Amino acid sequence: MLRLLVGHGADIEKRDRIHESSPLDLASEESERLPCLLTLLDLGADVNAQDKNGKTPLLHALASSDGLTVHNTESIQLLLEKGADINAATVDGETVESTLVFLVKEVLEASVEDAAEIGNFCLKTTQLLLAHGMDPSCCLKEDGESSLTQTSLEHFDLLFPLVMILIQSGAPLVCSHHSYTCWSGYNLIFQRLQTALQQYSDQSRATELLEQAELLLDLVRVSCTTLRLPSRVELPVSPQDSHPYAQALVDLHSRALEREASPLPLRCLCRAFIRRYLQPWPLEDRVKALPLPDRLKDFILPELAYTPKPGWDCFKPEQNQH
Repeated sequence: MLRLLVGHGADIEKRDRIHESSPLDLASEESERLPCLLTLLDLGADVNAQDKNGKTPLLHALASSDGLTVHNTESIQLLLEKGADINAATVDGETVESTLVFLVKEVLEASVEDAAEIGNFCLKTTQLLLAHGMDPSCCLKEDGESSLTQTSLEHFDLLFPLVMILIQSGAPLVCSHHSYTCWSGYNLIFQRLQTALQQYSDQSRATELLEQAELLLDLVRVSCTTLRLPSRVELPVSPQDSHPYAQALVDLHSRALEREASPLPLRCLCRAFIRRYLQPWPLEDRVKALPLPDRLKDFILPELAYTPKPGWDCFKPEQNQH
């Protein structure tokens, strides 16, 4: 039908009078409209055209996705493959990153089931956007709004699979606009540890949280070799404090400092250089195409050997953690 209408002179870029939405905008908002979206793009619809608020089809696809009843990952992927601008912003400053941050924060207030489902959508969408160059560590324009990386690290125990993806992708672990003066990944991890451990009366959950933090700190050394543990990192507790896990926090911090003082082996530096050279993430196909022995390819991609422990592969709401 679309091809018939266009063949008889219909304007493919015609916008409605109220919202100035284009056919491409509307087609991007529902997964059931994917065939229509594909046809419009094949007919030459402008993938980066903006409505009166500056919203592009990609932003329409993201904004209409709630991760529960609407999952537009296929539409988002198609728009990105057709050249959608990953850095597009509305007149109010809405971006792909700010939309993701909004959904991620929805997880924290959701039920356990909804948190897991919204989380799956956020993970798939984050992977798509990272593969097309999204910077997840840049402050949002809205006052007080954290970046995707900052938000994830501030709740790393609840958003653990997202933090893993961001670190593995080489996302900056300091604000990519303001640097350390805004936030540092190391600081956020230890701050979250101090806060979350005070909330847990379950010894096994507290032990798991410390294991997650140590895994993240180790992964940072693999993926972000240029990031250094800032000398101004302030541990929020001392061994003498009444905090129930004060000594465990101090010990973890001491191990991080010891690793920081030890130079990385040359093989690790070479791995980091190769990973940076092959960006953007994901790197698997590019690494497999390298003329290297399989064992070296496996070394360059340590994330492929990672198997999450039970419960580490899904998002969790805050209400379920107390």
